Amino acid sequence: MITIKDVEHVAKLARLELTEDEKIKFSKQLGDVLKYIEQMNEVDTSDVKPMSQAIEFYNVMREDVEIYEHTKEELMQNAPDREGDFFKVPKIS
Repeated sequence: MITIKDVEHVAKLARLELTEDEKIKFSKQLGDVLKYIEQMNEVDTSDVKPMSQAIEFYNVMREDVEIYEHTKEELMQNAPDREGDFFKVPKIS
């Protein structure tokens, strides 16, 4: 059974302000959720294999193939400013 104190505690953790009516409403709703979970705990799942997803699918991936390797000089052509082999950028303070 979820008490109003339990709802107040959860609301405090979530930094929620609840009215008295909301506290009563949520204590009933949370209690109903816990009853439903208890019902589910009664179901025999001993023959059910664990699964990571509801449907089976396989990732189809292509081989990684290097198409073109850029030279350092080609890459440095994009630099608006450079210092030796490095991009030169404004100092951030």
